[in-house]
Amino acid sequence: MAQTGQVREQVGLEFEAGVVGTDVDAHGPASCPIAPVAGVDGVPDGWVVARVRPGHVDWEVCADAAAVLAATEDCAAVGVDIPIGLPAGRDRRACDVQAALRLGRARSSVFPAPPRAVLAAPSHPEACRVARELTGRAISLQTFHIGRKIREWEALAVLPDRVVEVHPELSVRTLAPDVPFAPKKTARGAGQRIAALTRWVDPAAALVDLPPGARFDDVLDALAASWSAWRWARGVAEVIGDEVDARGRPMRVVV
Repeated sequence: MAQTGQVREQVGLEFEAGVVGTDVDAHGPASCPIAPVAGVDGVPDGWVVARVRPGHVDWEVCADAAAVLAATEDCAAVGVDIPIGLPAGRDRRACDVQAALRLGRARSSVFPAPPRAVLAAPSHPEACRVARELTGRAISLQTFHIGRKIREWEALAVLPDRVVEVHPELSVRTLAPDVPFAPKKTARGAGQRIAALTRWVDPAAALVDLPPGARFDDVLDALAASWSAWRWARGVAEVIGDEVDARGRPMRVVV
């Protein structure tokens, strides 16, 4: 996969011990870049950011996408749970279709990225009208509300190569492929995700000093996103989708 020489240089050294746990791909001692990696998930008032570095997970809630970039400028890779590349018309992004198929019964967690023109609609009814004209389908109210988050990343004039789109449900299910995960907002689902994430981080060290404004399921999603970011930084990530949108941004999901 294409990555900049700068990122490859950043990840040339690896963690020897600390908060990072056993990686399922390594089949041996954990390894992780000396440069931190970050996982980012949306919260009501912004974005929760998990910065994973040797022996620590640092938490922060950022107000917007620009603040996320500033908070993660030293990270080798940043995994963000938000559509980055957007479709132009009727066809859905191949990565959304493939991600939904892979998730099976959990496919409802994939919100197909709306066409760029839909994001400008001032209301849900208007967004549905534009979406029907472009795709033949309306959009859900939840997708409409996510549009505000997508617009933040759309507004960035430049998106660094280190920032990649991830999907936490795909991440955690790749970490623990044999686990029949319950919904993440249930106690069982949370416990299963914590158990899966022990293959990446030490929960006793990672899940402390959590920031106000971040729900627990958002925190777990950010940690899962950071694992996919780490895989991207190391050059071992799985990439779903290989399309490019009209702005030249990739339409893909990194796992």
